[in-house]
Amino acid sequence: MITVKTFIFNDFQENTFLLFDDTNECIIIDAGCYSNNEIKQITDFIHNNKLKPVLLLNTHFHIDHILGVNTLKQKYNIPVLGNKNDNFILETAEEYGKQFGFDKKINFSIDKNINDGDIIKFGNSELTTLFVPGHTPGHLAFYNNDEKFVIVGDVLFKGSIGRTDLPGGDLDLLYKSIKEKLLTLDGLTQVLPGHGYFTTISLEKKNNPFIADVL
Repeated sequence: MITVKTFIFNDFQENTFLLFDDTNECIIIDAGCYSNNEIKQITDFIHNNKLKPVLLLNTHFHIDHILGVNTLKQKYNIPVLGNKNDNFILETAEEYGKQFGFDKKINFSIDKNINDGDIIKFGNSELTTLFVPGHTPGHLAFYNNDEKFVIVGDVLFKGSIGRTDLPGGDLDLLYKSIKEKLLTLDGLTQVLPGHGYFTTISLEKKNNPFIADVL
């Protein structure tokens, strides 16, 4: 069984997810921890629960989702996985972050490119990678069929969808990703977004005004 621990970090109230199972191996998805206190929150949790970090995963590489990657990569000596189509975002993230007051070095790169259908393994558990571009060209989601949850980054929110007015955004592509990769999942699947409250696929099919036209 996978335990999902959620942290809410930085001024954008970004959801960082730490997943672990009974082997105590863990992965960190979208490490947005910025302040020393936020870094301490996640590292203390790892230490106090005797967890062993093995991977840093990213749904995408917007600044609010990567602020803690450098620190955690260096501390635990673990690789960063993401999609290479977001490399151009990663390359400009540090400069972009300064516009929002984030004084943080962003000098890591993607250690392993992952794409649709790739299996992410940790401990006795695994996630399936879904390629869901639109918010960014390389956006990914991570799905577990057995426990019915999907970590979707900034593609789908409770009652809303991701913005597409940033570099590389594409509204038509976002709708296509939502329709073909997310709305086809079991309705009971819990949706864990990059910001805000959790929801389910069935609730979004029923209540989300932004996706009514794609059903």
